[in-house]
Amino acid sequence: RYVTLSHRWGAGEPSLRDIEGKKIYNMPAMGGLGKLQGFCAVACEWGYSWARSDTCCIDKHSSAEVQETIGSMFAWYRQSALTIVYLSDVPDTGSIGSSEWFSRGWTLQELLAPRSVLFYTRNWSLYGNLTSANHKEDPAVVEELERVTRIEPRFLTDFSPGTDDARSRLQWASLRRTTRPEDIAYSLFGIFAVHLPVLYGESAEHALGRLLTEIVSQSGDISVLDWVGQPSPFHSCFPAHITSY
Repeated sequence: RYVTLSHRWGAGEPSLRDIEGKKIYNMPAMGGLGKLQGFCAVACEWGYSWARSDTCCIDKHSSAEVQETIGSMFAWYRQSALTIVYLSDVPDTGSIGSSEWFSRGWTLQELLAPRSVLFYTRNWSLYGNLTSANHKEDPAVVEELERVTRIEPRFLTDFSPGTDDARSRLQWASLRRTTRPEDIAYSLFGIFAVHLPVLYGESAEHALGRLLTEIVSQSGDISVLDWVGQPSPFHSCFPAHITSY
């Protein structure tokens, strides 16, 4: 049983090589390292001995490991006993809906995959008046999540990966963004339960086109062809950008 961290990456995030073989609490609590220390402390408070953070549990110098990690990322969050969502831009008295976390591409699956989630604000304070050990079981929080994400509660609380409701899933991602353009497609591989190669350096249009081709191939769902905007150079039946949904 382990806990996973979901967060927005920032400057100074510790890598695997930064912390390997070291005791993190003996290191300066600065930037991303302070966040890692806070996450591990919260995991201990909830009684867990194992914690996973994507910043330092991946050897980003290994392309094979990056490929494998992206392919298994949904499973890491789904199989976790608890996911801690750290919102560094939300004050203790603020609303989680104001966080940039909800506008990022990768955090969509980090919201949907876990069965148990707890939101923490800037100073590592538990969000809201929690009525259970899982914010997904708190009606007020689920209502707020629905309002912010436009995702129905049934998907927020009991999500199944796959190609069902394909166009709805694309709509959830349509207002999100990623640092690397092609990641907007890669971040959806787990949500659609597709297994495709990660080809960093390809265009975002090509990455999205490969994903949409696989969705149609697996499901026969042509609703993904219902979009408005610029056609893709990959294939004119597909949009150039996910924002077209």
